[in-house]
Amino acid sequence: MALSEIILSLIIGCLIIGQIFWIRRGDARETAGKAEIDDLQAALSARTSLDQTARNELTQLETSLVAKAELEAELRQRLQAADLAVTTLNQEKMELREQLAQVSTAMAQQTAHHQDKLVLLDQTKEKLSETFKSLASEIFESKQQTFKHQSEEQLTHLLKPLGERLKDFQTRVETAYSEESKERFSLRNELKNLRDLNTRLSLEAVNLTNALKGESKTQGTWGEIILERVLEKSGLVKGREYDVQLSLKSEEGRRYQPDVVVHLPEGKDIIVDSKVSLTAYERYCSAVDVEQQAHLVAHVQSLRNHVKQLGEKDYQNLAGIQSLDFVLMFVPIEAAFSVAMQQDDALFGDAFDRNIVIVTPSTLLATLRTIQNIWRYEHQSSNAQEIAAKAGGLFDKLVSFVTDLELVGTRLASTQNAFDDAHKKLSSGRGNLIKRAEAMRRLGAKTSKSMPKHLVEDRPLGGIGLVESDDDDDDVIIN
Repeated sequence: MALSEIILSLIIGCLIIGQIFWIRRGDARETAGKAEIDDLQAALSARTSLDQTARNELTQLETSLVAKAELEAELRQRLQAADLAVTTLNQEKMELREQLAQVSTAMAQQTAHHQDKLVLLDQTKEKLSETFKSLASEIFESKQQTFKHQSEEQLTHLLKPLGERLKDFQTRVETAYSEESKERFSLRNELKNLRDLNTRLSLEAVNLTNALKGESKTQGTWGEIILERVLEKSGLVKGREYDVQLSLKSEEGRRYQPDVVVHLPEGKDIIVDSKVSLTAYERYCSAVDVEQQAHLVAHVQSLRNHVKQLGEKDYQNLAGIQSLDFVLMFVPIEAAFSVAMQQDDALFGDAFDRNIVIVTPSTLLATLRTIQNIWRYEHQSSNAQEIAAKAGGLFDKLVSFVTDLELVGTRLASTQNAFDDAHKKLSSGRGNLIKRAEAMRRLGAKTSKSMPKHLVEDRPLGGIGLVESDDDDDDVIIN
């Protein structure tokens, strides 16, 4: 509670007391105001209690004010100390800024100085590198020219035969690859012509149909002829890459004679058997719409019968050949197989399940051409291996020749040294044999031949006697 409120409470209390006094003096009003006096006394009692409370609060406020004053004094002291510290820090900050500026300036100068040194160092390194490269290039070029000249002189007469052989080998390889490229290029044209060939074969087959009606043996012969023509077109060589009508026996002793056995590298074989079914197909082509379906079904059944018969022969297990797991059944008329497949699309798959692959002139020719290319690569590989083997043998011979030649050179050098030593003893040095012999001749020895002039030293003997010999020989003096 504030001090003004306490004073106001005291004033009100005084007024109340005065009023009470005034009431007591008024006897006339005593009776009427008794109740009011009681009320006022109660109010006065309450006000007195309130005043006591106010006094207590005032005492507490005074105590709090004293504590606040002390705290304020302490805070003022701390503030003064903080101001002093801030002032000190500001001074130190200014000093540090000055020092930082000085250090920054020094660092900038030092950095610029180092940068100049780095630039100078880079320039020096570049100059040294260029100088070293130039010097190394000159040395290397000089050494290379010297070594090249010496190597060429030493190796030319040794490697010339090998170079000729290798050149021949390179020519043969380039020729082989050139021929291979030409054949690959021509293969496209051959494949383009394949369709025309198939068309012609089909037309020829249709033209021969009337002549072959009802003649099963004749039909078979005609099919084998068509097969032979396809083989000739493939480029395979008869008797080398394939054989015709080869007689074979089964394990039971039964004799079989497949139309064609095509040989593959590594001893493998493919059997091709021609099956001609023209009767039902010719009737199908000649019949009207109502009858065509029946003849077409008969034609498909005829092909299935051929597949079954060929599968039962079990050509894969015949002795004397190493056949693949399947046999090629040749149908010479492309259109006959095509119409059969249109009628029964499971025909090819069923035949394949029996290890029978149905082929026509087009597919067989493509297969045989592939085999022919395989054989060509095989021959080229064999030739290359043979050439490589011969080149290896030639190199071994060359190494042996060089070794022997070095041995001959060593022996020639030894012989030359021995010859030089013998020649020195014969014609040079003090007391050599030629001088002694010439001295004896001049002293009166009878001779019929003269010593070569270039071996005789033209020096007068003075009529004394023989010249002194080497230290190892006994000297002879004639007076």
